[in-house]
Amino acid sequence: MQTASPAPWSDADRVEVLLFDVFGTVVDWHGSIVREMAHDHPQVDGAAFARAWRAGYQPAMARVRSGELGWTRIDDLHRMILDRILPDFGLAHLDEAARAQLNRVWHRLAPWPDAVEGLRRLKGKYICCTLSNGNLGLLARMARHGGLPWDCILSAEVFHAYKPDPATYLGAASVFDVPPERAMLVAAHHDDLAAARACGLRTAYVERPFEFGRDQPKDVAARPGNDLHSRDLLDLADQLGCPAAV
Repeated sequence: MQTASPAPWSDADRVEVLLFDVFGTVVDWHGSIVREMAHDHPQVDGAAFARAWRAGYQPAMARVRSGELGWTRIDDLHRMILDRILPDFGLAHLDEAARAQLNRVWHRLAPWPDAVEGLRRLKGKYICCTLSNGNLGLLARMARHGGLPWDCILSAEVFHAYKPDPATYLGAASVFDVPPERAMLVAAHHDDLAAARACGLRTAYVERPFEFGRDQPKDVAARPGNDLHSRDLLDLADQLGCPAAV
């Protein structure tokens, strides 16, 4: 006997727009970089390289927030971090063309296995839009590479403010002419969700236990502040009452 699906979240119809964090939530940055390093630079510990590159992300954005750097796209921050860590991994010899090609790995990140189908289901009911610190060109190329079916691409670049600046969350709601409570941030990072919630947005957590690799699993326990907690985007679609394609 087939069991009935659980009832959708009671406030599902009060939300019009789903705004998605991208790195780690929709795409697997760690696994993608590890695979590319294994192909192009097999002598390098790809997992350590990926984590070292990502570890420079927040400090680099902090330099922009503090005014030490003017507004800088994530592509350019990624390149600054890359140039700094290459000697640590025996890759200081890479020429400009090789460095530029490697830096564009962030445009080629693979979606998590549930992401494309999950987004397609969610699009049947909601406007689905990125809200990422990644720059517009990066996000557009990533979407084409991975077949991510966004309705719209928004970036910190649009607002010249990196998350968790309120200008990003409130700016995104304003783009769609909805009050904050009719927009929901979907993310695998509690700090991002907390900042969105402080601006009045609804929030949905997505478990990505292996964002930093299978050897460094994350704690993905539910936290009471979020409206929803989901295993993946397919589970989120179930909770929001978005049916699977027949």
